[in-house]
Amino acid sequence: MIVDAHLDLAHNALDLGRDLTLPLAELRRKDPHPEVPVVTLPALREGGVGVVFATLWVDPRRYPGPENAHRAALRQLELYLRWEEEGRVRLLRSRADLEAHLSRWPADGVPGLVVLIEGAECIRQPGEVGFWRAQGVRLVGPAWNRTRYAGGTREPGGLTPLGVELLEAMRQEGVALDVSHLDEAAFWEALELFDGPLCATHSNPRALLGEAEDLSNRHLSDAMIRALRARGGMVGIVLYNLFLEPGWRRGLPRLPLDVVGRHLGYVAALIGWDRVGLGSDFDGGFGLEGNPLGLDAPADLAKLAGWVPEAYRQGVLAENWLRWLRGALP
Repeated sequence: MIVDAHLDLAHNALDLGRDLTLPLAELRRKDPHPEVPVVTLPALREGGVGVVFATLWVDPRRYPGPENAHRAALRQLELYLRWEEEGRVRLLRSRADLEAHLSRWPADGVPGLVVLIEGAECIRQPGEVGFWRAQGVRLVGPAWNRTRYAGGTREPGGLTPLGVELLEAMRQEGVALDVSHLDEAAFWEALELFDGPLCATHSNPRALLGEAEDLSNRHLSDAMIRALRARGGMVGIVLYNLFLEPGWRRGLPRLPLDVVGRHLGYVAALIGWDRVGLGSDFDGGFGLEGNPLGLDAPADLAKLAGWVPEAYRQGVLAENWLRWLRGALP
């Protein structure tokens, strides 16, 4: 089994009009976008991806303001629920759901989805955390770029007073914190305030990326990575070429696969191989050409085991995230 801790499935289906129920080859023939798609539900099954952290991600440029974001996120959630009714996925809302899924998955290959809010603008006010939890949301990332709750990518800043309230509501409701996209100031403030389960679903070590303006606060400092270890957290490596090598730009050749190995190894040296996993972000605003060479479909995630010591390979591919989920799910 492979666990992928970050995929924008509903965004791709609803905002880009991609029918993710199709085989990947068929979607590629039909898809009009310049970014070649990498993920469909059949491709996840064929690739042995058994658990996905599936986002409710609402593009603030397309859906400005909390009301618009709220409606868009509800539509995304409804899609996941419809897929579940159709037997295409299983939503994992509890540890019991996870264990039942793991017992059934070898026979049927149905992907299990853990629902994650990425960028919390769709939570119109902190008191709505309980509503979203009741709908099945189990993680919230307060930032994407800056939100009403926190500074984020390219837009630095700490937690706002509303952000402090959001974290308290998450703590009370037992919803986990995804620190990906949080500005470092907001990260440290969050760790002071939030004592629940936390992780970085799709972030890379800043030390390998330099201080490029468009990356400087998107990823994790060494101190942030060590702090996640101290709090029982995980780091999922994101596989976008620009987040692996800051000199890469669209139109350049795809990076060699060993660049992912450098990021995996760097994080493992700080916190151990037992706290490292994958958060591919496949099709998260980029497509096939934005991935390292050889990562053309979900099945190719298994290739990354070649850069992991043999004793830890299954941990990085799946077991580390499964262990974290057993502690984070109610």
